[in-house]
Amino acid sequence: MNFEEALKLIVPPDKKAMQQCARRWDSIAKPLHSLGKLESGVIQLAGIAGTSQISLAKKALVIMCADNGVVAEGVTQSTSEVTAIVSENFMDMNSCACIMAAQIGAKVFPVDIGICVDTKLPGNKKVAYGTKNMAQEPAMTRDQAIHAIEVGIDTAFELKEEGYNIIATGEMGIGNTTTSSAIAAVLLDLPVEKVTGKGAGLSSDGLKRKIEVILNSIERNRPDKKDPIDVLAKVGGFDIAGMVGLFLGGAAAKLPVVIDGFISSVAALIALRIEPEVINYIMPSHQSKENAGKLLLDALGLEPYITCDMCLGEGTGAIALFPVLDMGLAVYNQMSTFEQVDIEAYQPL
Repeated sequence: MNFEEALKLIVPPDKKAMQQCARRWDSIAKPLHSLGKLESGVIQLAGIAGTSQISLAKKALVIMCADNGVVAEGVTQSTSEVTAIVSENFMDMNSCACIMAAQIGAKVFPVDIGICVDTKLPGNKKVAYGTKNMAQEPAMTRDQAIHAIEVGIDTAFELKEEGYNIIATGEMGIGNTTTSSAIAAVLLDLPVEKVTGKGAGLSSDGLKRKIEVILNSIERNRPDKKDPIDVLAKVGGFDIAGMVGLFLGGAAAKLPVVIDGFISSVAALIALRIEPEVINYIMPSHQSKENAGKLLLDALGLEPYITCDMCLGEGTGAIALFPVLDMGLAVYNQMSTFEQVDIEAYQPL
């Protein structure tokens, strides 16, 4: 779907459905609001679905996989070859995220949106064979950034048509904490040092090199912080762009989309800067241990459901939210009301 067409479909959630859902929660024979975010999360799901009869029977994890040219600058411990290897492992359900997804009945959809070699991943969604080296030139053109966003939008609508009720976002791409830190520094208007961590195990010297490369990339490309697509194109990655599309596409298709960690939060912030209404369709999961994890959630105005000190990526944090929501829905759908058990209802104080 065309990027502009998708934006026109994004409207506020259904307030009537949310009110009906809230009344159902208040009628259940337990102290008012005592399940906290489990209750507010179900209410949000009602507004997104447009009904107080909510189902999460079909859950999806979409993992956007892409390579980043900036790896040539020595900012990572691994080489780009690892991206393709790990991405193809997703097809065999042989990764942390896949094992977790299988445990709670979610289906995994790895997407080759920009891996630097041909892969066995299904479908043909590759925008290019990796981005350019942002330390030398813009990571991608504006048209490529929009194309990658549209891949995410289309993926969200495809899953909606297949009957999926919720999407978790994930990513795989060597070098993507570098691109994410660059975007975070620009959009949050913070020093690079404050939003940059060691990623997948850099040494202290490696971290210094990474910070230097990000600083130089921002200086060379001069991304416009008032134009989120410009920032994405100049210092971002195809995996991030694909997740931006998932957030925008989920809002357009009326599907909740769950943030994973640091990299996914960067994508959510870009989506929010493009269309503020998208925030009502985004659900946080955990707070990443990466330096900018809390800073990004604060910028989004969101609080994590869970705190597990995770920083793996691939959608592991987002997947961890699914059983929490399932438990909330079980209480919402199955528990007796005050009237049914002949107990005087709690009254708001």
